[in-house]
Amino acid sequence: MIRKATERDIARIVEIRNSVSENRLSDPGKVTLDDLRWFIANPGIFVLEQDGEVQGFSAGDPRNGNIWALFVDDAYARRGIGTSLLASACSALMDAGYDRIWLTTDPGTRAEKLYRQAGWKVIGEQDNELLFELNLDEPRTGV
Repeated sequence: MIRKATERDIARIVEIRNSVSENRLSDPGKVTLDDLRWFIANPGIFVLEQDGEVQGFSAGDPRNGNIWALFVDDAYARRGIGTSLLASACSALMDAGYDRIWLTTDPGTRAEKLYRQAGWKVIGEQDNELLFELNLDEPRTGV
């Protein structure tokens, strides 16, 4: 089940973010508890929970139309969780009025493949990451 994250989810979100094998933060301090609390208060950060375990999370930033986060615990990878969570973050950004949304990710990762399969287009690079954009008005597959 996908639901909005709560304060009780913060420890698990941090655990997932800091344990993933791809797109690791070079400085874990860049994602703060204040950031997570802001996203909880301002939709949307979402978690996918099954059998009482949060398996992944996503966040869309309504201030700038950015997919701020999409991470799945490595133990639950390749089960469609990322695709489902991406849809929730995109929906939050559509609700915020965006018709074009963007994100960055490391090249050569499962995330890059997921975004390409969902119809996202690479439009450049930013800080050594691929810069993707999705026009929500264009027909696409996936999200």
